[in-house]
Amino acid sequence: MDIAHTPAAERIARVLCGQRLSANAGGDSESAAKLVDDHWREHMSDALAVLRTLREPDQAMAEAGDPVIWEKMVLVAVEAAKPPKVTL
Repeated sequence: MDIAHTPAAERIARVLCGQRLSANAGGDSESAAKLVDDHWREHMSDALAVLRTLREPDQAMAEAGDPVIWEKMVLVAVEAAKPPKVTL
């Protein structure tokens, strides 16, 4: 099994950004890679909304694996995406 080296929320944000920018999806840019690199952070709130929605597996997903572990994994991804707390 492959394991990604980029956090889940960032990967989702990059996909959402690319979807909006790339001519291959729905945008206007013929080459959106640089634009995605520059603007994916603007899509983090949407990415977190997707992750929060996915924390509860549907019936087919639950039957395929352990829903408790799935929820823990998604919650870790959500927590990892939160900005660090600043203490003064």
